Amino acid sequence: MIEIQHDNPFNELPEALVVDMLSQCDYIGLKLSKSFQDLYKMRKDIRKTLKEKSLLKKDTDIMLPPTYPTSCAVDGSFSIEKLLSTDIVAAAGVAVEGLAPPTEVRFWPKPRHDSKIFTITHNNTTNYITSAIMMCMELTLAVKAPHNVVFFDGSFVTPLVYMNQAFNTFNRAPEELKEEFKKRLKLALAAYMKTILSKKTDQIFVAVPKYTTRQEITHNILNMNSNYEDRALLSFILKPGEVVGPTRVEMGVRSWYIENAPSNSESLVKKVINYLEKLFIIYYRPYDHLPALRLELSPEVINNRNRFSILLESVKSQCSVPGLMEPFPLYLADRMVKHLRTALPAIRRTATQEMSLNWEGKFSDLYFAMHGYRTEFGK
Repeated sequence: MIEIQHDNPFNELPEALVVDMLSQCDYIGLKLSKSFQDLYKMRKDIRKTLKEKSLLKKDTDIMLPPTYPTSCAVDGSFSIEKLLSTDIVAAAGVAVEGLAPPTEVRFWPKPRHDSKIFTITHNNTTNYITSAIMMCMELTLAVKAPHNVVFFDGSFVTPLVYMNQAFNTFNRAPEELKEEFKKRLKLALAAYMKTILSKKTDQIFVAVPKYTTRQEITHNILNMNSNYEDRALLSFILKPGEVVGPTRVEMGVRSWYIENAPSNSESLVKKVINYLEKLFIIYYRPYDHLPALRLELSPEVINNRNRFSILLESVKSQCSVPGLMEPFPLYLADRMVKHLRTALPAIRRTATQEMSLNWEGKFSDLYFAMHGYRTEFGK
């Protein structure tokens, strides 16, 4: 991800606070430097252990002759504009095509999307239901993609977490959001199973979380009591073109458990949980300009060398742009959906202008009612 630099990052802060914060930089730098140096000292031993367990490989040992797969990525976001007495709520999902292979014509050129805007009364459950609706949009978009490799932003577990939050707060949610979620849920769960299973031989679904706290490699394989999660550790260990894995996804202390799922969707939810428990993970560092990428995959992909090769080829080709810390279509989809929070205030202002044309009361009342007091955003 390209970082946005601000010319005057401390402009709005009191001078004394800035001085206090800057004075702590030396301590932070020393502490981080020491922890990174400790990792470098263990580097050889860790690489040796991974090789002995046949988990450290070169991508060239896995990849077959190139097939030039096509790819796309899906991502979503939601934004809530909190007004005086009501909220404007927007959820959107977008699918973006990756860099086109030299042998292919772009056959899905437009960003495919799904979106919905609501006006509802204030409610503490709005965040949970809206994020679940957003996930439903992402899942249904993903299975419609005609591409060989479909990148999913985040972990495959994330939709289940968001849906569970929605189930637990469903009875207290605004009626309009409840109806929208119920309408989308069954189709989304069916799409969810397709993405986890990746059974179609000509299509692979892969989840690529940017942020993760998982330690399957660190704890279970290396037996390290490290504060580093796997992705951070392996970014120091792996050389360009190296793969670690596959290994089974860790369930943790307890298996995933869903409460309050609708009775007509309960069996689908149980199947999703069962499939999630069978997922595999690999860590792959295709180039020197990238950290290690965590990739969550179906056993159908891992156990088929041809499909495994296509996956690595796609990841490598979509990560060839220096400066991007993730596959190109994921970066592009992320940039698009982040603009939802800037679009919603503009929609509110446009609606206010339309309302003012036929407003018979005081314009100050309309202004106060339609003023945005707070905007919440998620993705």
